[in-house]
Amino acid sequence: MAGERSRESEAFAFGSYEGEGPRYRGTTSYSEYIPMRDGVRLAAVVTLPRNLPAGARIPALLSLTRYWRAIELRVPFRWFLKPTALDPDFRDLIPFFTSRGYAMVSVDVRGTGASFGTWPYPWAPDSVEDTREILDWIVAQPWSDGRVGSHGISYLGTTAELAAVVGHPALVAAMPMFNHPDPYTDIAFPGGILNRRFIEAWGRMDETLDRNEVPAEFGFLGRLVTRGVAPVGGAAGRDVLAAAVQEHRANGSVGAMVREIECRDDVPPGSDVSLDSIAVHRYKEALAASQAVLCGWGSWMDAGTADAAIRRFLTFDNARCAVVGAWDHGGRFNASPFRTSDKPPNPPLRGQWAEMLRFFDAYLKDEDNGARGEKVLYYYTIGEERWKKTPVWPPEGTGYECWYLGEERALLPQVPRAEDGSDSYAVNYRASSGLQNRWWEMSALYRESVTYGNRAEAGRRLLTYTSPPLRDAVEISGYPVLTLYLASSASDVAIYAYLEDVDEEGRATYVTEGQLRPVHRRMPSEASPYDVQVPYRSFRRQDMEPLAPGEVMELAFGLHPTSVLIRRGHRLRLSIAGHDEGTFPRIPARGTPVLTVERNTERASRLELPTRLRGS
Repeated sequence: MAGERSRESEAFAFGSYEGEGPRYRGTTSYSEYIPMRDGVRLAAVVTLPRNLPAGARIPALLSLTRYWRAIELRVPFRWFLKPTALDPDFRDLIPFFTSRGYAMVSVDVRGTGASFGTWPYPWAPDSVEDTREILDWIVAQPWSDGRVGSHGISYLGTTAELAAVVGHPALVAAMPMFNHPDPYTDIAFPGGILNRRFIEAWGRMDETLDRNEVPAEFGFLGRLVTRGVAPVGGAAGRDVLAAAVQEHRANGSVGAMVREIECRDDVPPGSDVSLDSIAVHRYKEALAASQAVLCGWGSWMDAGTADAAIRRFLTFDNARCAVVGAWDHGGRFNASPFRTSDKPPNPPLRGQWAEMLRFFDAYLKDEDNGARGEKVLYYYTIGEERWKKTPVWPPEGTGYECWYLGEERALLPQVPRAEDGSDSYAVNYRASSGLQNRWWEMSALYRESVTYGNRAEAGRRLLTYTSPPLRDAVEISGYPVLTLYLASSASDVAIYAYLEDVDEEGRATYVTEGQLRPVHRRMPSEASPYDVQVPYRSFRRQDMEPLAPGEVMELAFGLHPTSVLIRRGHRLRLSIAGHDEGTFPRIPARGTPVLTVERNTERASRLELPTRLRGS
């Protein structure tokens, strides 16, 4: 009973914060250029509560974007639409915060939008250093009380996190949301395998934005009513805008950069930059020394953002808060694979904003609302569809339970007795996790939720191992770790592993996955730059090692973290593949490798699951 009481105490009504409620109605905005140390001018827009009393001072929330801080609407649409009206999900975000006494500041990063300069690659040092002068400018405004919080989603999430590394005293709190602080493993090359579909699409969109053209991702309505990025100072600033856009012609191309690399330290021809050199851990010491309090958000179903949020929480003392839900990229949709319909996200966006408000109220307004104090990770358990909180990860009471690959494609809780058992699998290059999977972060722009559906049929193209029905419900919260004793007929392959829940009717529901290109199997001598709970790979060129065809190798790698309730009577299924069509490239480019998985006493391939018994 004590254990049950402990688990009950974890429950948390995430999204319930109200604070003091709205104080102001309406907004007023102005835009201007902020000069940088080298003469480059950055475009900024400030939105304030309307009728802010003369002499009143309020904190600011800063976002630094490469996706246009504001759009310019065509005639006649500008007469009856707001610049945010094309994004109905987020049109109320700014008034939500201004009504509660915050100034909202958005800046086009150098070389993008209406800002001057060039954007050579993501999160370049000049852009990071620009944050210091932007903060100087904010605190000099007549409405500023000298306190600033940074926030943002995706690219903007990383700029929000990097704002903390400049050490500016005004930056009190930072909330990076759904971002990829290690871009190599978090989104571009998970497990060392190129996320080709997303990277190519993202690169094309960025290049379109930099020409001040409307991307296809804006949809028909967007292209119809949008002229481009909003000039500073309104229509009178179009000539200045044209001059800024002209400078963007020298911008770098993400797609071209990634096509030339395969390891995290590879440097494309004509460049001196690798994906490793733009990762947030490059600034690890400065981030740890920052006075800014960090609260990172992610999702179990969104690329590597859950892993990023948990890593940050484990690594940095000033990461006092983390949030991991079951959303799409950005939190617009409910992405729980156990949802029965396209329900709104849990909580809805306004509830998510409420928890953002809780954090910023605590650190920018000194509100006693429970957000200060011990470190806490808020997490959502899929299958149970319930929010909880914990000061540690994995949660207290979690232990690792081994499930072994056995005869007749069974997943069993005991070591195999056979001395020579194995299974062979010819890689099926039609195997796919679908086109609305966790790696397709453009889905939010198309107003599509991450969706996997029933994977019972997909399993026919995979090598699967299924457990007996569970006698008790089990909560899996943490990082599953898969150890395979594997031989390949080719010198280069890709391995994908999926953890699934199989109900009494045979429906197979996606839970999480992991992948590894085995040429990166070598365990490096160097330590991970952040705290990890799975086997660490450097993904550096020096640690690559081709496979010896037919030679058995030990592969131990983590699956992406999750929190899921597997109900009594359901079964666990481990599915192994050599390809994910539509998302990742074919490895190798030609031929059909045969994978042989050993499952015997000497070479006991196994899945270790972080579990807590939940009874019935």
